[in-house]
Amino acid sequence: MKKKAKARRWIQIAFFVVAALIAVNHTLAESGTAIPFVAEASLHAVCPFGGVVTLYNLATTGTFVQKIHESSLVLMLIVFGAAILVGPIFCGWICPFGTFQEWLGKLGRKIFKKKYNKFIPYKYDKYLRFLRYLVLIWAVVMTAWSGKIIFADFDPYYALFQFWTGEVAVTGFIALFLVVLLSLFVERPFCKYACPYGAVLGLFNFIRIFALRRNADTCISCSACDNACPMNIPVSRKGKIMNHQCISCFECTSTDGVCPVSGTLEFNTSALKGGSDEN
Repeated sequence: MKKKAKARRWIQIAFFVVAALIAVNHTLAESGTAIPFVAEASLHAVCPFGGVVTLYNLATTGTFVQKIHESSLVLMLIVFGAAILVGPIFCGWICPFGTFQEWLGKLGRKIFKKKYNKFIPYKYDKYLRFLRYLVLIWAVVMTAWSGKIIFADFDPYYALFQFWTGEVAVTGFIALFLVVLLSLFVERPFCKYACPYGAVLGLFNFIRIFALRRNADTCISCSACDNACPMNIPVSRKGKIMNHQCISCFECTSTDGVCPVSGTLEFNTSALKGGSDEN
């Protein structure tokens, strides 16, 4: 395994463990038996999407939505800053629920082999990807209207890390079950079709400083990058990849992915020779 890919795996594991510890410790803190050196904050307080849904309330009333802490706003700004530089690296390297889906995907890949992640034709799939923007609009509008985190009742991420608390709504468990099931057929189904925060971060792919570019002169059209992309982006057909689904995972690059030709797919600030800027 290449160094960068290996680093990504360890970072994913580390953040998953941290999220799990925070979730458990929040429950323990309520009974007075918190784990030393582990944050006692709730998952809402350490979720950067909380900063997004609370913006309206903060601007109009000067207060945060219930259960949202100032830390969510700070984390949101940090993630946005990183996204301006390298795109949605939070999705590809840090998000514990994205990692959870990838782990399930490994099982699906063993079951279905080469058919995995190819069950939905791209001509339909590319439109289904916009469903998450509808979820984003709904989550933001409903939160602004109610002053509560409405999405929490449908959030599979919250259900995964809070299933033992009795605070998870039935709809949350249903959403988690569907994600687990779909992950056996589709890579990162929640990320692709329903994640509102992924929808927000995906927009940064159009303005990011370090962009993924393909050198058409050295590309041998083997489609290895297409097969490696967990988000089913047709990388081999593009010059500068500005797809709103890219999660900056580096799985397709020449340096740390499956591209067999050095320098053909790289993240950089200047266009590669022979690479166009088509989307």
